[in-house]
Amino acid sequence: MPAANDIRKGQVIKFNGEPHLVMETQHRTPGNLRAFVQVKMRNLRYGKALDQRFASTEAIEVLPTDKRTLEYSYADRENFAFIDPDTFDQIELSAEIIGDIKNYLTAGGKVDVLFVDDKALTVELPSAVNLKVASSSEGIKGDTSGNVQKPATLETGLVVQVPLFVKEGEIIRISTADGSYLGRA
Repeated sequence: MPAANDIRKGQVIKFNGEPHLVMETQHRTPGNLRAFVQVKMRNLRYGKALDQRFASTEAIEVLPTDKRTLEYSYADRENFAFIDPDTFDQIELSAEIIGDIKNYLTAGGKVDVLFVDDKALTVELPSAVNLKVASSSEGIKGDTSGNVQKPATLETGLVVQVPLFVKEGEIIRISTADGSYLGRA
């Protein structure tokens, strides 16, 4: 097993029996004390971030990871089906793993899935996605005194605030970080 000195950002380590993604590492050697490694990491099962200090020679278990780009296919009650475009294998992920990401998934949309020991742990979306406006009310004529917005329901059921000129049936770009309108696609 590698020592704490050898862990790097982006690796997945086993800490307290749970997989943790290393987000930041710092090697420190204070004046007359022993060297240590300060690690900022996130629990991949629960999403909780924590800071941990390891002795620089302490053995750390690094888990083998595999990041694959998958295409969203369809959803049934509890599972979301994805296709690996290279092998055409179908992979089903539970609604628990997907979480709020379901609001940005459309057929053929690509996501990055992190696998640890052939088990999917996290799903990452691109920074922005294109979605079709399913329904939107008409803007009030003459109401242009500022940045006036109206609610629009998208094809996935997500409701976002859009400018008055956006019509039903248009495809718009949405930020996956905060669900805000970015522009027309």
